[in-house]
Amino acid sequence: MHALLDKLDQYFPVRYSAWLASAVGLLLATFSEVAFGVGGAFALVCLLLLALGWRDYRQTRHSLLRNYPVIGHMRFLMEYVRPEIRQYFIESDNEAAPFSRQQRSLVYQRAKGDSDKRPFGTQLDVHGPGYEWINHSVAPTELATHDFRVTIGAGGTSCTQPYSASIFNISAMSFGALSAHAVLALNGGARRGTFAHDTGEGSISQHHRVHGGDLIWEIGSGYFGCRNDDGSFNAERFTANALDPQVKMIEVKLSQGAKPGHGGVLPGPKVTPEIAAARGVPVGVDCISPSRHGAFGTPAELLQFVDRLRQLSGGKPTGIKLCIGHPWEWFAIAKAMLETGLLPDFIVVDGAEGGTGAAPLEFTDHVGAPLQEGLMLVHNTLVGLNLRGRIKLGCAGKVIGAFDIARAMALGADWCNSARGFMFALGCIQAQSCHTGSCPTGVTTQDPMRQRALIVPDKTERVYRFHQNTLKALKELVQAAGLEHPNRITASHIVRRTADHEVRLLVNQLFFVKPGAVLAAASGQGDWPHKVFELYWPLARSDSFAANTSQPA
Repeated sequence: MHALLDKLDQYFPVRYSAWLASAVGLLLATFSEVAFGVGGAFALVCLLLLALGWRDYRQTRHSLLRNYPVIGHMRFLMEYVRPEIRQYFIESDNEAAPFSRQQRSLVYQRAKGDSDKRPFGTQLDVHGPGYEWINHSVAPTELATHDFRVTIGAGGTSCTQPYSASIFNISAMSFGALSAHAVLALNGGARRGTFAHDTGEGSISQHHRVHGGDLIWEIGSGYFGCRNDDGSFNAERFTANALDPQVKMIEVKLSQGAKPGHGGVLPGPKVTPEIAAARGVPVGVDCISPSRHGAFGTPAELLQFVDRLRQLSGGKPTGIKLCIGHPWEWFAIAKAMLETGLLPDFIVVDGAEGGTGAAPLEFTDHVGAPLQEGLMLVHNTLVGLNLRGRIKLGCAGKVIGAFDIARAMALGADWCNSARGFMFALGCIQAQSCHTGSCPTGVTTQDPMRQRALIVPDKTERVYRFHQNTLKALKELVQAAGLEHPNRITASHIVRRTADHEVRLLVNQLFFVKPGAVLAAASGQGDWPHKVFELYWPLARSDSFAANTSQPA
């Protein structure tokens, strides 16, 4: 149905149909009243609908109503009667995917500053498999602030400009995938809340610079913003952008969770002058993002590239982002750290449950490690190599609420990023039309008429409030657990009911490596801490991402 409306919209403004129909109806009713003495009541109804449409078109609070005057109210009507309809005929608030109505409502309420409290108890099945909770203390703490921070770049590398980051930031989303209004609102919210905004691999656009919010510049395989005409890396162009004080960190993207190992193409007709200027590509020409990098070909060369970017940026924290695939490839990067002595300042682990504007279904559903498994492997490897204290870990993958952050930190993360959470804060209604250019709320479209529905000042405030209220909720969780900071949350604080209905601490369901254990096992002075290391560590080599088949598996 949505696709049909999009097609019709090319020839007739379907989203204004009710409004226009009211105008036609008013004219016909007026004519009927004058000519035949009937139609007055109908004319009054049409007049009221016209007034409602004009009011919807002019208001600035709801993006959906600005793009869909009159008929947009049908969604809010369904929202009002939703509890009864869904309860008896469709599904519960917790069953929808990718995000449930309860999750989306939580973001909307926190972004608007409305109450996020719930009556009548939990809707979750507390006796079912997979249910999780955090243990509380009979001696709760009282924390002075919810502004939790982590210092990135103080691990003894050549970094000379460490960054004090919020533990909750905006994940990578490119201008081009997002509208100009969305980028403006996100960066404005980041500026006001003093948290970081990841540019995505589409580089730094003019819209990222308007409000001056902190940026994490993501460098993908297309080297957008720092490329030569042939697509190769250009050090001079990189330096010109990286030295901008607004850029706080540099992130080399190896893969993203939603489509790891898959490149991308932005068709020429979508490469507008604004997008071309940000990416450093010709207007109207297909913009290709290869599936792999050209600036390096081995794990050791990757770390040399990271160190080079750190030097070119003036000593800013520089790291990598990846979704875990072949374990030996991650182990190869770890071996290269040991052999070269070159370390990234941070690593962001992207879970396979992450979102994107467009990806093949097979990649969305069946490629890449989920966040829990990927984050645990990276954290445990660094602990086992005695490197964890020198490298900070970020993560992303369906992080929405405070408990999501707490769980991620229990698994080893130092901070969390969220993409779709902040999209909901902008007004996204999960229409899942991001790849069509017809986003009904103006978040993921380049259509100027649809973008105008997203009022930047209003959505800037919502982004700011969502960040603040989520961290306030996290503060309450940390206090209830009797802790002083979220980084004190461990897997021993989280409990999960297993498939056989046993109640077990998270630390007893997962594997956690002791400091130096991998080093000891690799040198023959101890046992392997887990089968994954025993199987794949011998296959890893610092001079190639390929498996070392000369070693027994």
